[in-house]
Amino acid sequence: MSEMDILARLWDVIEERRANRQEGSYTCKLFDKGPEEIAKKLGEEAIEVIVAMSSKDRPAVVYEAADLIYHLWVALSESGVTPQDVYAELEDRYCRGSRRSPGGQE
Repeated sequence: MSEMDILARLWDVIEERRANRQEGSYTCKLFDKGPEEIAKKLGEEAIEVIVAMSSKDRPAVVYEAADLIYHLWVALSESGVTPQDVYAELEDRYCRGSRRSPGGQE
């Protein structure tokens, strides 16, 4: 399975959990807690990546980065932002040489 396939599959599972809440699902619990708690969890995961990097613990960086990506995807879903929106922004920035600030201003 390619890297993009894994991310697409993860996105599909997150969207499915958002639409059809399942008892006992960690993802559903995050959505039930709302955007503030999702943002808090995303920040915690980012800090865990930083700590792992500072410790020069490569396996921990990999593990925590996967957690960060998962929680970022949940945050995007909660915000109504799709991976395609992010990919388009990256394309604008790095393929077309444009760098816009939030709100579309250069």
